[in-house]
Amino acid sequence: MESVQLEGRDESPATPERPRASRRRNREALLLGLAVLISCSGYAYTGLSVNGSLPSGLPGFVASMVCLALVPHLAVRRWAPRADPLILPLSVLLSGIGLVLLFRLDFAYSARYANAAPTASGQLLWTVIGVAVCVGVLLVLKDHRWLQRYIYVLMAVALVLLMAPAFFPGDTYGAKRWIYIGPLSFQPGEFVKTMIAVFFAGYLVTHRDALALTGRKVLGVRLPPGRQLGPILAVWVLSLLVLVFERDLGTSLIFFGLFVVMLYTATERISWVLFGLAMAVVGATVVGSTEPHVKGRIVAWLHPFDIFLPEDKRPKGLISSQLADALFGFGSGGVTGAGLGQGHPELIGFAGRSDFILTTVGEELGLAGTMAVLVLYALLVQRGLSAAVATRDPFGKLLAVGLAAALALQVFVVAGGVLGLIPLTGKALPFLAKGGSSLVANWLLVAVLLRISDSGNRAP
Repeated sequence: MESVQLEGRDESPATPERPRASRRRNREALLLGLAVLISCSGYAYTGLSVNGSLPSGLPGFVASMVCLALVPHLAVRRWAPRADPLILPLSVLLSGIGLVLLFRLDFAYSARYANAAPTASGQLLWTVIGVAVCVGVLLVLKDHRWLQRYIYVLMAVALVLLMAPAFFPGDTYGAKRWIYIGPLSFQPGEFVKTMIAVFFAGYLVTHRDALALTGRKVLGVRLPPGRQLGPILAVWVLSLLVLVFERDLGTSLIFFGLFVVMLYTATERISWVLFGLAMAVVGATVVGSTEPHVKGRIVAWLHPFDIFLPEDKRPKGLISSQLADALFGFGSGGVTGAGLGQGHPELIGFAGRSDFILTTVGEELGLAGTMAVLVLYALLVQRGLSAAVATRDPFGKLLAVGLAAALALQVFVVAGGVLGLIPLTGKALPFLAKGGSSLVANWLLVAVLLRISDSGNRAP
């Protein structure tokens, strides 16, 4: 009887909420129109800058961007009407900027490298697939709390996907991140971050009291009982295994950093952050001093310009000039940049369209353009945290924090590596860099954030 009354209370205030939901969707539509306008203007400007005429594919690009904005907007209006009105426009704008950058880089790479294949059209196809996945999740996932039932299943799948690349022969550019199925390949680590965020949210909701209040103090840090400490040590060991066997520094940093952020959010104890940082430093020191590929990345980070010295005077393990080229690109861009189509981002080589795509922004759009892109990411992270504040159930709060933290950590490890703040990690910049796995995984993340935001903004 009580449950029936509670359900009745949920339905009664729905009517006054409808005008507010409609206003949210109208604001979202206006922002989506602005995102489409910016993307199409950048596409047209690139053609004018490089060839002196509008690109022949402009009508198709405009139609594609309109569909990429309209279809998910209608889906949100239908199945998540109270969702945050900024999440979808920010995602569409970042995807549009990524398409414009790859379109510009196709010109540069085809002019310099005879065998360079175009990537913008393939990226557009993956963007369509990512948006379709987002719409499908909104249709199927009516309540984010449904995910809490399957946290251990998702974690088991995540572990299999995370370790699977180690069993495939060969590696790509020094790291083993890919699974190959015939002619297709994908990076499971991009999807694992969402699965792990779901597991951590469910696990920490159940055990947060034990993690926060019980256990013995060791060196001023209160350790939980062994039953709760086991998964924490397992996460640490697994992140080290990813570093050792797959040489994937970026995934390892995101994986462990995500757990520390969510652990602090659940327990509100700064000691866990210090403990997590200490474990990360110990693990990184051990692996960085023993694993040649990771050690090479650290050497390149510490001595980027020594690559231009005679070979016998270079530090041992320094073989790449990518970071030095990236820093030169950022420096030549200045405040406003050389303009789209007027720089030379192709000099970085094969990674200019993936790991180092932010260098194109810095060189051709300058400091202003780089800061604008980073602000877009910061706004998207902030809206994820806002969804966490708005929702009332603990699982939804932790999940929204985890998804926002995963996005922020990935942007940090990629942008920080390209800017020389931390060693290069080889991860893809969300929404901008070439890569179908990254695009689809990030649109999946956006769909879950939209669902949590819609739930949090419903009247109690």
